[in-house]
Amino acid sequence: MAGDRIRILGFAGRACRDSINKLLVQVSLRGVKQEDAEVDFVDRRDYPLPVCDGDSETKHGLPENVEKLRLHFLSAQGLLIASPEYNGFLSPMVKNTLDWLSRSPDASSDLSAFQGKTAAVMSALPGPLGGLRGLRGLRELLTNLGITVLPNQVTIHAAFKAFDAEGRFVDEAQASRVEALGGELARATARLSPVQ
Repeated sequence: MAGDRIRILGFAGRACRDSINKLLVQVSLRGVKQEDAEVDFVDRRDYPLPVCDGDSETKHGLPENVEKLRLHFLSAQGLLIASPEYNGFLSPMVKNTLDWLSRSPDASSDLSAFQGKTAAVMSALPGPLGGLRGLRGLRELLTNLGITVLPNQVTIHAAFKAFDAEGRFVDEAQASRVEALGGELARATARLSPVQ
């Protein structure tokens, strides 16, 4: 990390190649960069994880990708998460990722990857609410892990129509809102979770 610049880690709760939530994170990270903060985009597709299971953890220990992801989390002061909604709740991929990261190699609880961090949440879905219901649970989970979640969030409804074939927002006002959330996160993180 260069000097005292904060780092924001961005990831989406969907691994598929053409995920609209990945696009959302990438647009919002532009707002982070405008605040002269470092960005780290993690594509969860590159870090597959089994379902978090105590028996598997006891028998095999932590999956290698948990430790790789932990390094990304530990090097960041802020988190930018785009989570699609599944049946009114947050993405199982986000939940599974955070569950694994809350475990330590000795099979005990370890919240060091989360403590003192600031986060912003957002969602894009084809439905009329844009993932709003799922963000409630995500906020609660992040707060339980010791993360300060910004009150502002972004939801994009009719999301398949929100982006063009090149992955750009059709509506510049929406793009501006998404970028603004990234900028707000960078500024809040600099105040609340400065580089140590």
